[in-house]
Amino acid sequence: MSIEVLDESGHELDVDHLARLARFVMDRMRVHPLAELCIKAVDEDTIAQLNQQWMEKEGPTDVLAFPMDELRPGLLDEEPEEGVLGDLILAPAVAERQGATAGHGTLAELELLTTHGILHLLGYDHAEPDEHREMFGLQAELLREWGSAAKAPAADAAH
Repeated sequence: MSIEVLDESGHELDVDHLARLARFVMDRMRVHPLAELCIKAVDEDTIAQLNQQWMEKEGPTDVLAFPMDELRPGLLDEEPEEGVLGDLILAPAVAERQGATAGHGTLAELELLTTHGILHLLGYDHAEPDEHREMFGLQAELLREWGSAAKAPAADAAH
């Protein structure tokens, strides 16, 4: 997988951590191993401008997802499609405030927003109650798995 993480936000951002998370989520969703994803962290003015331009909404938002090749999660019995998943635009300053409000901090909020954005790129939405339940349930499951995987001790090379 080609995952590029660009930090133009002015905040300290662990780009390697976000790239590992994105790879984890894409693997779990059975996205083709050669799929491409770009994550760009920007300042509030930039995301507000993009939010106005593309979503016709005023002010900064936390994440924007721009799908490219309309890739969908792979099924167990078929080979996933190759292509460009798309671009995610994150606003770490917004994530910092939301993480503080939610009581789980900036990193956890950025993990949530990255996972949420990837699900949007894969065609998930939350406009209708049943879509909301499915997407947020899947998001919670992926973040639980990520938390468990991140806390698991590394395999001992001697074994």
